[in-house]
Amino acid sequence: MHHLPLPRRLSIRRAVLHASLALLTLIATVASARAESLSIGLSSDVTSIDPQWNNSGPNVSLSTHLFEPLTLTDRNGRLIPGLAVSWRAVDPLTWEFKLRPGVKFHDGSDLTADDVVFSIERPKTLQGSPASFASFVRPIVEVVAVDKATVRIKTAAPQVLVPYDLNSIFIVSKKAAMAAGSSADFDSGKSAIGTGPFKLVSFKRGDRIELARNDAYWGAKPTWDKVTFRMVSNDAARIASLLSGDVDAIENVPTADVAKIASDARFKVDRQTSWRTIFWHMDQYRDVTPYATDKSGKPLLKNPFKDARVRLAISKAINREAIVSRVMEGLAVPASNIVSPGIFGHNPAIKVEAYDPAGAKRLLADAGYPDGFNLTLHAPNNRYINDARIAETVAALLSRVGITTKVETQPWASYLPHARAGEYTMALVGWGSSLGDSTIKNHLATVDEKKGYGSWNFGRSSNPEVDRLLDHDFTLFDDKAREESAKAIAALALKDNAVIPMHHEIVSWAMKKGLSYPGRVDQFTFAFQFERTK
Repeated sequence: MHHLPLPRRLSIRRAVLHASLALLTLIATVASARAESLSIGLSSDVTSIDPQWNNSGPNVSLSTHLFEPLTLTDRNGRLIPGLAVSWRAVDPLTWEFKLRPGVKFHDGSDLTADDVVFSIERPKTLQGSPASFASFVRPIVEVVAVDKATVRIKTAAPQVLVPYDLNSIFIVSKKAAMAAGSSADFDSGKSAIGTGPFKLVSFKRGDRIELARNDAYWGAKPTWDKVTFRMVSNDAARIASLLSGDVDAIENVPTADVAKIASDARFKVDRQTSWRTIFWHMDQYRDVTPYATDKSGKPLLKNPFKDARVRLAISKAINREAIVSRVMEGLAVPASNIVSPGIFGHNPAIKVEAYDPAGAKRLLADAGYPDGFNLTLHAPNNRYINDARIAETVAALLSRVGITTKVETQPWASYLPHARAGEYTMALVGWGSSLGDSTIKNHLATVDEKKGYGSWNFGRSSNPEVDRLLDHDFTLFDDKAREESAKAIAALALKDNAVIPMHHEIVSWAMKKGLSYPGRVDQFTFAFQFERTK
């Protein structure tokens, strides 16, 4: 046996040690690089990168990565500073916002008051928007750049909601947006120049969106240098993507899978009672409504939904407890209001309508429909938790009281323009807001484009007293007085079942072990709030 000299043996050992350390460093570097990328499965499609084109939840959630409003909301729905560090009511008709210093757009240009003025005025100019943001800025009659860091906003009447409404208006680069020929220039990335924590890399509608970290971001830098959002609206496919490792996290865990995923040591589930309420709009403006017929299939000579007794009958025919326990698998709360408990303006004195099929039949008979009638419900099938199943269950419940009901569902992108246009007789919608009076303004106020009222009032319900009280409510700068006002308006607006509340969603996110996400009441999925855990 031959032995190497001691110095040679030591030299070889040192070389082996250095090589091992280098290999470990390389492995750690590769692992770190992998950890800096995050892939998330979304439950609904993002239809546009233009942050002022389509006011739908998936678009707003995505826009928040690239663009920012003057005011933000925290995970509990409280208003906090965004691109504005402060705001104040100078007088009852004037608001002043001070901009955050040192903020830059993705192209390196400075954020100025001129960009804010342009962004507030722009929603009113966008023609053909499927869900306009214009209602949030309708009360504003003038926007002035006092200096590079100060914006003053004038309203025609006292308007306490201005800081809240501007939470929905993303600030775009005036230069980049003016260069856009259409919203397609945002989708391509040409005009998608914001101040947010990420930059757009690519947008493939219906497939995926890729983002890169904005290293010049003014706030806390996101953990992730690359984020991929995958559009996976099918529940089974979204779960499969998580289980197979194709994505690191998913939103809107199917209710049937929550317990299974939560018990799997490879994953964790975070739940949050959301501010989203699911409810039904009903056609209350046409004399003859298109999707209700008599039992022979002939159009009804009068619209039954104009009769408050018919609307109450439908509410009594719905077994909310059964829907919550069976369809939603316990991940919902029966609703009496159109904002969740704990939200400003929620009125606990309004009780959940009890399931009373016999009472529903009596009301239908009193209204002149002893044998009921035929009805078609419309609903999305990829927007809310179990939305299609909810519609099918309600159809079965209505059929039991004599309203022979069928269901037509569509993907959200197809459904929304028709529902907003008031084309359906009875349409399902979900809404989340930190303010009860703002929700009533959007869903139950008489449609008035100039005032920004009724922008989501699919059924075109109208109660002049509700409108009058809202006008007064928005002049109340004392929060306690305004909340009492909002509760009273809710009681009046819901008294005749202008809409029919169903339930408040409990939303879930699932992710690989080693990740955490602070569940949000607004249900938004923000990549920059995912973190690694030890």
